[in-house]
Amino acid sequence: MTANTLHLQIDRADGSLQRLIGLVERRGFHIDGLSLRDEGGSRRVEMAVRGRDTARCTETLGRQIDKLFGVTRFPPSAAPHPERVV
Repeated sequence: MTANTLHLQIDRADGSLQRLIGLVERRGFHIDGLSLRDEGGSRRVEMAVRGRDTARCTETLGRQIDKLFGVTRFPPSAAPHPERVV
């Protein structure tokens, strides 16, 4: 099974990254890679995940992540790029 990359922005609140990682693991996914960049009041996260079995759907995981307070998910094509100046 191949990994899918999730592009997220999370608040810098205490425990925000821990809540995100806990949700991913409880929903039956392995984290194959994680990239974290500070951006002022938030953090940019790129997370490579894959299901523990074929019954796991990354889109369902994405909808569950969308319900977390302080987390914004971006589709891969719309993920902000830090090197762009706006």
